[in-house]
Amino acid sequence: MATTKVTIGVTDLNDASSTNGLKMPSGGAFSGTPIQGMMRNNTTSGSEGSVSSMQHYNGTEWKDFENSPPPPYLVDYLVVAGGGGGGNSQGGGGGAGGFLTSNFDAELSITYTIVVGAGGASANVGTDTTINGTGVSILASRGGAGGAGNLPGTAGGSGGGGGAQNASTAGGAVTVSGTQGFAGGSGSNPNAGGGGGAFEAGNTDGQRHGGDGKSSSITGASVVYAGGGSGGSNNGTVVAGADGGGGSGGGSSTQAGTPGTDGLGGGGGGGGSTAAVGNAQGAAGGSGIVILRMPTANYSGTTTGSPTVTTDGTDTILTYTGSGTYTA
Repeated sequence: MATTKVTIGVTDLNDASSTNGLKMPSGGAFSGTPIQGMMRNNTTSGSEGSVSSMQHYNGTEWKDFENSPPPPYLVDYLVVAGGGGGGNSQGGGGGAGGFLTSNFDAELSITYTIVVGAGGASANVGTDTTINGTGVSILASRGGAGGAGNLPGTAGGSGGGGGAQNASTAGGAVTVSGTQGFAGGSGSNPNAGGGGGAFEAGNTDGQRHGGDGKSSSITGASVVYAGGGSGGSNNGTVVAGADGGGGSGGGSSTQAGTPGTDGLGGGGGGGGSTAAVGNAQGAAGGSGIVILRMPTANYSGTTTGSPTVTTDGTDTILTYTGSGTYTA
């Protein structure tokens, strides 16, 4: 049927700044004889917080258009905090950063803020890694620092190893409920304790070695994260760090620990034994990471912080080694 009437003031639909537009009939319940295909705004029928609802006549009855938000979609995540630094002068290995993996419902138009934790400097704890958004609060706890000399290890997502210079000292405990990691190993002269990892405690080999990290295939390939740093000693032997980016522990007055691996949250290695600490420093822990995996069909493409974007099958993966955001 041809258009027979156009109201003045609603005919210009190309003017971007115009407040004019097509207007639907609006009012209470329809009292006439409806025809199939008719549409109107019913002001007596609310929908999802709206005081009115659009409806159409299907030839038999009036039906409301669905007015509900799109459903959320599932996002898998891996979150690893910064690893702790190794202790100085026969110091314990740094504990790995806390390790968390699970999933959450991503609500559309919600921005999720991602903070990637840095590794701790020598004998210092690492930094938390977090994801925060409406309805979502995820925290991977920082890695504990290795104890220097005669000091015990510091608590963290995984605990730091205890120092071993002329004493026996305890490893650091785990500070958060649930399993983000394990305790550091105790130090006993001449061997300092290894830092705890996401999979096991330090000293599982009986001496110095950091606890191994956990593997994840969230990117499509299996990678081990959050390994503990090995402790220092004066026995002349360098002990490699744990799987998952843990740093090695020095074995003499001229051997410093090696750093934990950035992007894995590994603990730093403890320094070897010496009175001249400058040659036997504990090493820094490695920085953490956040990885998000979601169906490519749902991926919005709206990010900040320049995450690396890859695909695996029907999914898109965002890898953040620095802070940023993702808007669902």
